[in-house]
Amino acid sequence: MNTVRVAAVQMQHAPGDKAANLETIAGFVREAADQEVALITFPEMCITGYWHIRRLSQQAVRLLAEPVPGGPSVDSLRELSRTHGIIIGAGLIEGTPEGVLYNAYVVVQPDGTTVTHRKIHSFISEYIASGDRYTVFDIPDIGRVGILTCYDNNIIENARITALLGAEILLAPHQTGGCDSKSPGAMGLIDPGLWEHRNENPAAIEAEFRGPKGRGWLMRWLPSRAHDNGMFLVFSNGVGYDDGEVRTGNAMILDPYGEILTETWKAADAMVMADLQAEVLPMSTGQRWFQTRRPELYGPLTKPTGREKATRAVRFGEGAPEGDQKHPGR
Repeated sequence: MNTVRVAAVQMQHAPGDKAANLETIAGFVREAADQEVALITFPEMCITGYWHIRRLSQQAVRLLAEPVPGGPSVDSLRELSRTHGIIIGAGLIEGTPEGVLYNAYVVVQPDGTTVTHRKIHSFISEYIASGDRYTVFDIPDIGRVGILTCYDNNIIENARITALLGAEILLAPHQTGGCDSKSPGAMGLIDPGLWEHRNENPAAIEAEFRGPKGRGWLMRWLPSRAHDNGMFLVFSNGVGYDDGEVRTGNAMILDPYGEILTETWKAADAMVMADLQAEVLPMSTGQRWFQTRRPELYGPLTKPTGREKATRAVRFGEGAPEGDQKHPGR
């Protein structure tokens, strides 16, 4: 890995309005390029919109989906990347020639190279399938990069495998915070009125963003993904009102010790930047711990316990349709 300047964006998307969302992305790309950022990341499904998808029919979801690559949104990202000489990561809905839909995150490079991660633990719609592989790849002159989308990061095995595949930088695009969780110790709804009146009373909404419904919840687990696995972590997220819930933003960049290099709790679209210093990687705790692993003891990790369920059923409750993990809605 080489030292590199990266940026993480929190943005409020317009549900279903890809043109508007791409315009927001373009504005941040131009700003980042002026600051000599090499890699900029945007949130999960920021191009199509996110939470409203759970209410859409199969046909409506298909109308939002695009080929990846080859669709107009990815073409727009590639043009932005080429024009400004910057690597861009952003999320949307992928539609395959076989008719399968995925929550996809694409990373495009100025030379047109495109890498796609399909969210492994998809739950937003019964019509969107879960991916079945990890995404770790090389970016010339930067290093080895992995992608885990939102819920993917909750499962510690996903972060560990991504690191074992050589990832030095983990891109972690989300749509989280302010969620109506069934767990009394995880997040909770934020009054939409606080968001609506954020300009008159910014302290009230920012207190929620920094508290247990936002940053406080993230701090209980997110830094450990970086620390325990010896990776830089770039966290991008939605912010603001999203179909009945309020996302908390909290865009941040962490080093391989789990320390926060930069962050924001602004109640607004915002970008944070940091220089990832490559020399801190080799002696980071997680990288050193890798040398003392005992793989011969880890067989139980690959054996079902009988408690496994579809992510959608766990996220929305036992009454939610589980479908097929790979091809729901088909």
